[in-house]
Amino acid sequence: MLKQRQSFTFSTGVIAYPILFVLILWVVFWFEIRFGFDFNYLGIQPRTLKGLRGIVFSPFIHSDIKHLFHNTIPLFILSTALFFFYRTISWKVLLVGLLLTGLLTWVIGRPANHIGASGVIYLLASFLFFKGIFSKYYRLIALSLVVVFLYGGLLWFIVPVDPKISWEGHLSGLIVGLLLAFIFKQEIIIIPKYDWEKEDYDPQNDLFMSHFDENGNFIEKSEEVSDELDDNAYNYIFKENKEV
Repeated sequence: MLKQRQSFTFSTGVIAYPILFVLILWVVFWFEIRFGFDFNYLGIQPRTLKGLRGIVFSPFIHSDIKHLFHNTIPLFILSTALFFFYRTISWKVLLVGLLLTGLLTWVIGRPANHIGASGVIYLLASFLFFKGIFSKYYRLIALSLVVVFLYGGLLWFIVPVDPKISWEGHLSGLIVGLLLAFIFKQEIIIIPKYDWEKEDYDPQNDLFMSHFDENGNFIEKSEEVSDELDDNAYNYIFKENKEV
């Protein structure tokens, strides 16, 4: 059964939440540098009991400022797109996706310490791409193409090309994003319709069409429009200034 959702609407959260996410990452990194802490031990350590805590904490931990900077911009852009185009399911996708991505990384990852928000980035990119394709709605398909254009190069890093990169986390995010896009496949956007697209459309009652005759020729001014304009007319009265 299809579940219709509201059309695209802008709200404060569309920008505020992504800014908050990015700000948290930078605050955590600043806290480590400022007070001499090292939270790397809170990363995902696959198939170990203590490594389970990394499912929640690892996206907020980065090895250095270069690592953090590379994750900041795509995280902001993709999460903003998520909250704008899929507002009603955005939190479900983000929270459930984060947990499932971390869990899958914990299962398939090599013995190492996996940290960083890149898994979440792959989750968002994957979800936005596949959900747009599944929707068959031109705006969301266009979004999918934009994601491919901006972040298509991410596909190179879902295989072990660099031992310092957690390709397992990237692959996990990609798989989970596809899974969530399929799960929420029935969640469709209510596409706004023009009057002429509606089933009960009657051209005789269309104010715009009243400007044209039966042959499609433009009518300078129809009686209906004329009456409407007369009802809303403004009368201006000039009064001479006698004080001069």
